[in-house]
Amino acid sequence: MNQIGRFEMRRLEALSNTIFGVAMTLLAYDLPKASKFVSAPAWMDLVNAYAQPVIALMISFIVAGVFWLSHHRRLTFAPEGSRGEVFLNLIFLLSIVMLPVTNGLYGAYRLDSVVAVSYGFHLTIIACLNALLWVLALRGRRNSELLTIAVFPVFALVFATVMAAVAPFVAQFMWCLAFGAPLAGWLVARRSRALADQDAH
Repeated sequence: MNQIGRFEMRRLEALSNTIFGVAMTLLAYDLPKASKFVSAPAWMDLVNAYAQPVIALMISFIVAGVFWLSHHRRLTFAPEGSRGEVFLNLIFLLSIVMLPVTNGLYGAYRLDSVVAVSYGFHLTIIACLNALLWVLALRGRRNSELLTIAVFPVFALVFATVMAAVAPFVAQFMWCLAFGAPLAGWLVARRSRALADQDAH
């Protein structure tokens, strides 16, 4: 802490690395073990046993990885923060800690609407916390690209969660919409540059 009430946000880096690392590792905890099979499994046995949990693991691992990158980019972009921002970061990390729980449930029952909505709600909470932290980090600085990248996953995940309530099978593909955030940010930045060029002329 270099000023009264201000904290070096990069001090959260070691803690967040540990939390993300453990949470992403635990995603594989609910994968079926070899003891599940009485004898050597056939191909269809492997598909039936591993398809759902592996799909859930891949989605959750990529989601966690994307938010890990966003988190560290934010800590670099805004190296200092208030006590409230530190506390909000800890709540964000708590939402990551809980990811293996909802992932395990989704891996077992991903085609159930209640489970799919619960999983989507959790992902949306993570995205909302990340977006709020970015809004605070960008306070007083205009950067439409970074703001779009932070906010876009919230809308994508809300849309996918609503879809999960009526079509869980479709929702499992729609979680990936959140990964379009960099493209959305690039398009917004490009449009902003084009408007700036028009104003300049």
